Amino acid sequence: MIELDHLILPVNDRAASVAFYTRILGFADDGRRGGFSLVRVSAGLTLQIAEWGTTGGYHLAFAMSAGEFESVFARVREAGVAFGDSFRSVGNGRGPGDEEGSRGPGKAIYFFDPNQHLIEIRHHQI
Repeated sequence: MIELDHLILPVNDRAASVAFYTRILGFADDGRRGGFSLVRVSAGLTLQIAEWGTTGGYHLAFAMSAGEFESVFARVREAGVAFGDSFRSVGNGRGPGDEEGSRGPGKAIYFFDPNQHLIEIRHHQI
């Protein structure tokens, strides 16, 4: 079995990025190692936050349970983060939308992190 272990995510402001991923998405701050800040997404996946500068453009899609989805979506709204029901319509304030993912159809919302990376949160309707 092959799994994604980590992803190096270039950012403009390391502290702001770690704060966003921990406060909004609820991921864990695993501290710093070498030139990276590690944000734990799950037991087997970390984001290695690298202050290398970026204009954005990465798309990160996070699948979660319906309950986790509702909690994250509530934090997005409470923080005033612009969101949308499609990757084409971030900022329309609608959602969740119906989208296909690797495990089939589900509900999703889209928003940008502080670096203009497109974030998708979703839960599957299996």
